[in-house]
Amino acid sequence: MPAIDFGPAPQTVLVTGATGFIGRHLVAALQAGGHRPIAVSRDPRGAAQRLGVRCVATPSELEAGVRVDWVVNLAGARILGWPWTAARREALLASRLGPTRSLVDWLATAAHKPRLLLSASAIGWYGVQPPGDDRPLAEDAPPQPVFMSELCQRWEAEAAQAWARARVPVSVLRLGVVLGRGGGALPGLLAPVRLGLGGPLAGGRQWNSWIHLDDVLGAIAHLARRIPQPEGVQAWNATAPEQLRQRDFAAIAARVLRRPALLPTPGWPMRLALGAQADLLLEGQRVHPAALLAAGYAFRQPTLEGALRDLLGRA
Repeated sequence: MPAIDFGPAPQTVLVTGATGFIGRHLVAALQAGGHRPIAVSRDPRGAAQRLGVRCVATPSELEAGVRVDWVVNLAGARILGWPWTAARREALLASRLGPTRSLVDWLATAAHKPRLLLSASAIGWYGVQPPGDDRPLAEDAPPQPVFMSELCQRWEAEAAQAWARARVPVSVLRLGVVLGRGGGALPGLLAPVRLGLGGPLAGGRQWNSWIHLDDVLGAIAHLARRIPQPEGVQAWNATAPEQLRQRDFAAIAARVLRRPALLPTPGWPMRLALGAQADLLLEGQRVHPAALLAAGYAFRQPTLEGALRDLLGRA
């Protein structure tokens, strides 16, 4: 991965969710740039062994004299997986709201305020977009009364308290499907293609909004470098400029992997197995990174074919 410019080194950066897929790559990129990441983890000893940086269980463990330059909040349990029972929904909410609230409590009392809180969210904010709706969704598009949207609304509202209570500017990253090496969504997306079963899913007209991991880190760096930081709370769509229908996504993946992608897959088995969670795969959203482009961010991987060739070594 090319070096990422987070600004003049060394800076101290507090990272929650540091052992997750994005978090561990962010910590490594910060270290490579000469910065000092501090990880927040429920298992600080194990996290320290895995990441090779200082780890704490909560931000309140930091000494009063520690100056944190900026904060990245990535804490949250994986969305896709077990069906969204009432207990599962509560667990997904708690895994986001609790750590974010703890972080804001610390910011409110910290003697030295960080200049920025970058807090993760997801394009689930926009709810679902039926296949016949082709409008690109910019950051000002409204949320919807569905669980994924409500989860993101509450998550973002907790993060916004950093400005209300501590006057720390907040940038919310609404992440699309993150494609990267060594985990994340890519293995699951490519599995049916590798088996020759990567044809259109439920007709294939639903939109896929994705982003290369390098551009997640690049966008974080781009926003962190802004000095002074704009006041208040701002949302940023962290998705590639190229949005694709599922059938086109599958066709490009099959071409890169040199596999057929002809066999269509009905949507009903997935909906039967996953319930409302299936909407994320069967309906999707066409999310446009309007704010990032307007702010001058140049995407490293703006097209899916280039991104997959980079990640799979298929130059």
